[in-house]
Amino acid sequence: MYRQADTGAIFSLFCRLAIEKTLTNKLEDARNSLQLRIVKALREYRNLYAVQHRLGSRMIYPDSLKFLCSYGLALSKSVPLKGGYADAQLDERCGAGFTMMALPVKRLLKLLYPSLIRIDEYLLKPSAQTDDFKNIMKRLPLVAESLDSRGLYLYDDGFRFVIWFGRMLSPDVAKNLLGADFAAELSKVILSEHDNEMSRKLMRILKKLRESDPSYYQLPYLVRQDEQPKEGLLLLVNLLEDQMGGTSGYVDWIMQIHRQVQQNT
Repeated sequence: MYRQADTGAIFSLFCRLAIEKTLTNKLEDARNSLQLRIVKALREYRNLYAVQHRLGSRMIYPDSLKFLCSYGLALSKSVPLKGGYADAQLDERCGAGFTMMALPVKRLLKLLYPSLIRIDEYLLKPSAQTDDFKNIMKRLPLVAESLDSRGLYLYDDGFRFVIWFGRMLSPDVAKNLLGADFAAELSKVILSEHDNEMSRKLMRILKKLRESDPSYYQLPYLVRQDEQPKEGLLLLVNLLEDQMGGTSGYVDWIMQIHRQVQQNT
């Protein structure tokens, strides 16, 4: 049951069951059910493998289960399950829910827990030092603390790119990437390739990411730090590990799960 190849499928089932409850107007039941299923999976693993995988007083879970709690937190904050009935219209919840249930497991997990990477440091390096594309693909935690106002970041949920320009980002970087529109309101700017190496490198990054899953073509959305409400809608609301709007942050969520796993069955 706990092979790494199966973990995504197991979570996909959890997702489907939670969303089905949501579509019957049982939001709180859906979130509670999701949390209980995660607890049950971790508790079952602990009872079966406690001897083989215990270090001191801590239970060590395999790689295949390390992200189960993160995906659970992300699902609880997704459009179908988030907040109360005033936080999203029923048709919006239904549309998002049916989309998620129809996605392949890999796409579903990418949508639930997108990648956030910093790219300005890579773009500023001489080409001779940028052969290893994997060097920039280190995913950052989805928290506001990951965003440096001097940086340029790329958010990718598999359906769209959001490129975030820090307010203290070098004007030269912005000018190379946006041309004459570098100081304009970004909602009116269309990203295109310019005749400089920095711009070409950015377009190669986007091309490489699109090639990893050619079934969908992500369009880029540009947003500048403190540009509201666009920044909030496109990026800040998707920083899933932060505590916001009365929802648990990552640390609180993990502590809740841990306490329930440790309880006697």
